[in-house]
Amino acid sequence: MLAGTLIGTPAHAAVTRVRQGSSTDVGRAAWSGPAYTMNGSGAVVTATMTKAIDAIRGGSGSIDVAVLAGSAPTSGSKTPECDTIIGLAGVNSCTTLTLTSNNDGNNTQVNTDVRNAEFVYFAGGDQCRYANWKGTSLRASVQSVVAKGGGVGGGSAGHHINSDVVYDACTGSVLSSEALADPYDRYISFTSGMFEWPNYANTINDSHFVARDRMGRLMSFVARSIKDGLVSGGSAWGVGVEEGASLFIDSAGRATLTGPSAYIVLGDHQPERAVAGQSLSFSNFKIWKLAGGQTYDFANRPTCGYYLRSVTNGVAEANLYNGTPLTSCPPPGGGGGAATPRPSPTTPARRPTASPR
Repeated sequence: MLAGTLIGTPAHAAVTRVRQGSSTDVGRAAWSGPAYTMNGSGAVVTATMTKAIDAIRGGSGSIDVAVLAGSAPTSGSKTPECDTIIGLAGVNSCTTLTLTSNNDGNNTQVNTDVRNAEFVYFAGGDQCRYANWKGTSLRASVQSVVAKGGGVGGGSAGHHINSDVVYDACTGSVLSSEALADPYDRYISFTSGMFEWPNYANTINDSHFVARDRMGRLMSFVARSIKDGLVSGGSAWGVGVEEGASLFIDSAGRATLTGPSAYIVLGDHQPERAVAGQSLSFSNFKIWKLAGGQTYDFANRPTCGYYLRSVTNGVAEANLYNGTPLTSCPPPGGGGGAATPRPSPTTPARRPTASPR
């Protein structure tokens, strides 16, 4: 069953709502999540989505899924995420909600659909649109899904919006070369205080990671997050996921990778130099490379198994994406353990982002 409607009020632009599957929501007192999927590109990865569905429903029954998008796809199906999700075992319904105005985050039907769902998936596109929903009712509605034992995830822009510190791309999309040359480049802006998921504190996500050579810019984001006090405890963890890859994170904070690669980039000290108009210098980023099937524990963050790379005067060391992991590691120098959340800023010239839905 597929039903499409336009919903809105005089105060809001019309929201496109397309529901697939059952027209009646599942009713159940308790769920077994939370569970998360963090995808390096926009498409749903069936392996991790299936893990999330099974974790949330506890092996029995079915769930309702809401897909949030800031724009419609420019070609093909208007509901690509739900087209995949509705065919998975354990899914009762999947509703695609396309919001074209910031105020659509206050739309009553949108918030009802989200609160009635057990999983919310943020589509690819432009994460600035999602960051602009921070001041609306939708933020609390999404949080309520995780709080009741449901889950959340997304790909590309939808991956970005689910980290503790969000590279929001509201002033444009920055290249690694630009970010290393100036960590305060005008194309770098952040939103914090959007979502603070259990076990995922002090993170900053990046997508299309190896394909678009984004290690340099994630290093800069990590340095900025520490320097500007966007993280607590003086440490920040970058989470870069490659195209086609997906991290499934369970309720205990344990992440398992499906697909080619993902990288955890820890900065655990102040930058040697992070100043507007000057190149970045930061010694000894600790980098964990995950291949398919490997895990990373965000609840008990490891203090070994990383390789080291530095940036000096805006130039990163060679072989950023490969290294020999240290097996005998010194005690953590202010980082390496689990951390806690904290408050918020935002920022604003704009060029198009490089992450179409």
